[in-house]
This record gives sequence, C-alpha cells and structure tokens, in this order.
Amino acid sequence: MLGTIVRFVVSALVLMVVGWIVPGFYIAGFWTAILAAIVIAAIGWVFERIFGNNISPYGRGVVGFLVGALVIFLAQAVVPGMRVTVWGALLASLIIGIVDLFVPTTMRSSKDH
Repeated sequence: MLGTIVRFVVSALVLMVVGWIVPGFYIAGFWTAILAAIVIAAIGWVFERIFGNNISPYGRGVVGFLVGALVIFLAQAVVPGMRVTVWGALLASLIIGIVDLFVPTTMRSSKDH
C-alpha cells in the first residue's frame, strides 16, 4: 500500500516537472497531478488489458510511446486543471519515458529487465 502511494506521489512530481518544461502541457497543482497520475495509470491499465502488455509505454517501442501520448492526451478529459495539446502529449510521453528509465514509477518483475 505504501509503495503504491509513493509511486503515485513520484508520478505526480514527474508530471509537475513535465508541466514546467513542456509547452502544451499544463498541470494546475500537486493535487491535480496526483489525480492525473491515478487517471493515467487507470487508462493505461485499461489499454494493457485490451491490447496486452506490449502496447504499454513499458514495451519501449514506438507503439508504446504513442500509446503513452494518447493516454496522457485522454487523461485531460477526466482531470480538471490539466490541459494538453497533441504536441504536449508527445513531448510529455518522451520525457516521462526517459525519466522512467532512471526513476521507475512502477514496479517491474525481474522478467521485464
């Protein structure tokens, strides 16, 4: 439980940093970022259940990158205080993917490495 909370807080902080550096990506504040992290995780989970694990951003391919951008773009429809352009979603997906290489925001099993 504590690990899940920490992952959402880290994800929220990453989203806030992305909001500061990516044009076309706006997060109103910390609680908006927490809600966005939860919504992004939920939408990503749905996509993975429908299309399989290879569709997720953790598949590390172009398709995963584009799905990550789509998930970020769709999240703004649910999260008040979050505004994202298509370019903002693409840049955010790229930056979040790079950050996730160094500061993983999910727990991966040993078979994923």
